[in-house]
Amino acid sequence: MNGFDDAILSFITQHAFHSGFANHAIRALTEFYTVKGLVLMTVLWGMWFAQGDGTQSNREMVVATIVSGLLALVVGRLLAHYLPFRIRPIHDPSLHLHFPEATYTEPSLRFWSSFPSDHAMLWGAIATGIFLVYRALGVLALLYTVCFILLPRVYLGLHYPTDVIAGLLLGIALACLLTRKAVRTRIAAPVLRLIDRFPAPGYAFAFVLCFELITQFDDIRIATEAVRKAL
Repeated sequence: MNGFDDAILSFITQHAFHSGFANHAIRALTEFYTVKGLVLMTVLWGMWFAQGDGTQSNREMVVATIVSGLLALVVGRLLAHYLPFRIRPIHDPSLHLHFPEATYTEPSLRFWSSFPSDHAMLWGAIATGIFLVYRALGVLALLYTVCFILLPRVYLGLHYPTDVIAGLLLGIALACLLTRKAVRTRIAAPVLRLIDRFPAPGYAFAFVLCFELITQFDDIRIATEAVRKAL
């Protein structure tokens, strides 16, 4: 563990809340999908249906933002798989750190590298897309991402600070790249044509896709693991 991570994690564990209620509440923030992604995805839907001179441009940005989120999630999980394995702080007894709610665990997380944080990559990309359309709302979205999605995961020892910082920067970079006018127009044009031509199935698919993004495709992952174990 580098000095930066060590200093922050040592400070957190030494000054953690002594209130069981506060620690349970912070743990809940990491588990409730309504907190992790629903808020930001609701903002995107609001951007889509906003009326005005910039409606078409906003919809292009929404499509590009969702694509950047999907790509960020895929890239994050590929990096976690192919980069050298980094055990999560809560699972590393050599750190001699006692995190709040130390009983918190997901069996799969023990074998899932801590670096980079796919939560940071995904929701950093989504928040950046919001920022690029509405600056003030986007600042709130980025602050929300840091305070309600990322910091609780560091506080509970699910990630090192550098995991979430690297993930956030990568997510921001992907969103900035894919939402550039020349790129987003190519991405969004066929999607917008399909939705205009087939609105009912188009919006139904968009709803399912956004639901899966909010849950970070956990149901598909769980189903895949169940099938693999059964075979």
